[in-house]
Amino acid sequence: MTELRTDRLALRRWRDSDLAPWAAMNADPEVRRHLGDLLTREQSDASVARFRDEFEERGYGWWAVDVRATGEFIGFAGLDRVEDGLPFGGVEIGWRLARPAWGKGYATEAASAVLAFGFDTLGLPEILAVTTATNLRSQAVMRRIGMTRDPDGDFDDPTAPEGPLRPQVLHRIARGTTA
Repeated sequence: MTELRTDRLALRRWRDSDLAPWAAMNADPEVRRHLGDLLTREQSDASVARFRDEFEERGYGWWAVDVRATGEFIGFAGLDRVEDGLPFGGVEIGWRLARPAWGKGYATEAASAVLAFGFDTLGLPEILAVTTATNLRSQAVMRRIGMTRDPDGDFDDPTAPEGPLRPQVLHRIARGTTA
């Protein structure tokens, strides 16, 4: 499995030692604010098992993210296939960080490394990003890495309950586009 490095971050294979801090993130209402229900420890652990399997199967997926200077696990970043049932297809980029890691530029740094991997290594022609219409912080990261909002691609998530998690916005970036 390819590991990615930036000036401050390491995007790497998941370790068993990541399970507890990952579960804590998934039990944090602020981290899950734009994602839906909190996850139990079992659900959180099962997500890591899926991440590992998908990476082995496809050669890309969700990397665990560490701060290189300290080795501290701070979340994840990576690429995934767009879920079936959405009004578009392709590969999407995403990230999720623990609250103490917010506001330090880590999401932008990790996402930039993931974009480069998607374009340079996988040869993807385009990468998408989706978030709730209310998730302004993630939308700002999308803009910082050079993505452009595609209002024609905005949609209501059929799996989300009525309310602020249903309206979703779509951003795109094509290979050869720079931030």
